[in-house]
Amino acid sequence: MDVLMPQLGETVAEGKIVKWFKQAGDAIKPGDNLFEIETDKTSMEVPATFGGTLTDINFQVGETAKVGAVVAVIAGAPGSEAPAPAAAAAAKSAPQTPFVPAQAGTQGQKIEAPNKDLDSRFRGNDRNIGQPSTRDFSYPNMTAWNEVRTPDRNYGPAKLATGGFITPLARRLASERGIDLSRLSGTGPHGRIVAADIDKAAPASGGGMMATGASVAQVKALYEGVDYQEVPLDGMRSTIAKRLTEAVQTIPTFYLMADIDIGRLMAMREEANKAAPKDKDGNAAFKLSLNDFIIKAWAAALLRVPATNAVWAGDRILRFAHADIGIAVALDGGLITPVIRHAERKSLTAISSEIRDLAARARDKKLKPNEYQGGSSAISNLGMFGMREFTAIINPPHATILAVGASRRAAVEAQDGSVKFVSQMTVTLSCDHRVIDGALGAELLAAFKSFVEQPVTALV
Repeated sequence: MDVLMPQLGETVAEGKIVKWFKQAGDAIKPGDNLFEIETDKTSMEVPATFGGTLTDINFQVGETAKVGAVVAVIAGAPGSEAPAPAAAAAAKSAPQTPFVPAQAGTQGQKIEAPNKDLDSRFRGNDRNIGQPSTRDFSYPNMTAWNEVRTPDRNYGPAKLATGGFITPLARRLASERGIDLSRLSGTGPHGRIVAADIDKAAPASGGGMMATGASVAQVKALYEGVDYQEVPLDGMRSTIAKRLTEAVQTIPTFYLMADIDIGRLMAMREEANKAAPKDKDGNAAFKLSLNDFIIKAWAAALLRVPATNAVWAGDRILRFAHADIGIAVALDGGLITPVIRHAERKSLTAISSEIRDLAARARDKKLKPNEYQGGSSAISNLGMFGMREFTAIINPPHATILAVGASRRAAVEAQDGSVKFVSQMTVTLSCDHRVIDGALGAELLAAFKSFVEQPVTALV
């Protein structure tokens, strides 16, 4: 039976083999670790789901395999038959079907085409022009969400000025990427331009959204005679560069900032930590951090303003029933956002314990894909580094991210006109204007401020 490269997450299309635990000829039992994968997000060990004898290893250490590629073959398993060596080689060299990640929140529910009388003809494979789609958009275990349609956008006529034709999907991709269609020759039926043609095309000069600036050679030429060290990009750094460049270029972002009095919250935190039970050695059962309270308050705010607990899904908005909060964790060479699921339901001690566990395993690259993918919003806290305030880049498909600065003592005017000093922190909310308008974003930030300044209200 074939051993396939597993689906590693909604945004991950491939993985690099970094270690083989077994070699060709070894006996395999169900549950035995076969190989270790490294992606841009994490490292994970892949166990065997069936037993037999490992006969073929199609990808060696250091090689990258697409999701769904045949990584190895185990003979002797029920219903298996070892392929001929030539067949295994052909499987490795055959072009892999591009992996199209599922949209966040689409599991377990059937998604209808945006326009049943037209767009349904083109869902899935845009080369099957005029043929009804047979693609099933239902997936198990969907997180509850409500769908909000956005107005359809006209990306131009299907017939080009050159006389050729283009599919709706290709037309949209070309518009988004700034592709000059007059330069393209279609590879679809009767010369029709399809999505694959857009993917192969370079962005139009001066207008491409993914322009990368000067070439390697041009940059290095500026530093002739200067000592420097070249640091090749690993998978994580490359993905961060690509996704966040795309985010800055494609998301219409606005920012809202607020100064928040955290005096009551700090007092509650101190009291809770003092009351923590101790073991025989005097070690406290828990130690709550300021970030634990922030996560709880942010989850409560998102549910108070439910229209903001949402993500952008191309032609619609997905609004969620629960607050799943991604927490930015710094790693060597990058960062990752493990997700606290249903944060609004969890106690402060549960949040504290979970985020400590997730952060530790994130730094060891041992997170599972379902532990860092998805989420309805995110928090980035640089307060521990003394940063008073900053702005954070939205991580698609999220529509919001909250940047949390350091706590400080600040002079403020009291209601009677006197000046007093309070404990204060500055937070900056980044919003995707496609999902959240200014007034709605302000309402969300005001709700968060209220929960932080009166922390007991976030717990009831």
